Amino acid sequence: MDFLIERLPIYLDGAWVTIQLTAGGLALAFVLALFFGILGTRPEWLPRAVATTYVEVFRGVSALVLMFWMAYALPVLTGYQLDGRFAAIIAVGLNIGAYGAEVVRGAIKAVPKAQFEATVALDMTWFQRMRLVILPQAWAQMLPTFGNLSIELMKATAVSYLIGVADISAIAERMRQATGETVLAFSGALILYFLIAQVLIFGVRLLERRANHRLGRVPPGGRGILGLLRPPALTTSGGAK
Repeated sequence: MDFLIERLPIYLDGAWVTIQLTAGGLALAFVLALFFGILGTRPEWLPRAVATTYVEVFRGVSALVLMFWMAYALPVLTGYQLDGRFAAIIAVGLNIGAYGAEVVRGAIKAVPKAQFEATVALDMTWFQRMRLVILPQAWAQMLPTFGNLSIELMKATAVSYLIGVADISAIAERMRQATGETVLAFSGALILYFLIAQVLIFGVRLLERRANHRLGRVPPGGRGILGLLRPPALTTSGGAK
């Protein structure tokens, strides 16, 4: 315990880098997932082909290899060296964004067809349909899977130390080499990754309950802190079970 307490500031520096990578990767992944997910629902073949190409390419590529490519191959091709953190953010964002795009597409497709028909009957534009009717309903269905993907993205940043980023994993390896305390060095990293994951889980569940509340779905367990510790149950009838 004394080992971890004495080196806590160093581990916290690594944790801050991991949080930055996670936040940046999530922002990029969310934008890409929303854009290509919506594109994949369009009736025209060209937008669907573009969305499918993005999903299949970046879902089928290892995040680690993509990170190496951004850090080492891209400078050879362009002559421009990306910062290690930026390269890691782009790599994990592109990779997780491809998975997220399929989540968005599936959630939009899951919205009842009657909702689409109602927006047409009300003479809404495509943008109004998506913003006011379709996406709010699809959003509640996306969030549980988005929560899982956010944790996967956070864990994927752990390999960024291989391209010189001083994240939690890099700090743990540095402590192991400096002290020879393998178990304690990596135990500190395990604890920090676990704590960051719990914050992500809590935040996503908070968003889930807010989305369900806006749709008139009242999750079991109330609105308190204890209720947020349990995943919400979606209902199809619009009321509480």
